[in-house]
Amino acid sequence: MHMATYKEIQTDVYQACGKSIQTCWIAHVKELVGLPLRPAANRISSDKREKPCPEWARPIIEDSMRKLGML
Repeated sequence: MHMATYKEIQTDVYQACGKSIQTCWIAHVKELVGLPLRPAANRISSDKREKPCPEWARPIIEDSMRKLGML
């Protein structure tokens, strides 16, 4: 299984639907689907998300992850 970079996912989503997504949304979706996360240096709290992924973006990010071989 290939672990795409956040930049690859962002680029794929933008090319597929013209939407810009935040890396914190990608991390939230990874957490929701059970993929491993690395600790982020800029994370304020390990048990709370400042910017959770909006509902409209989750299926788009998951589609990109499938296309890139992560799911």
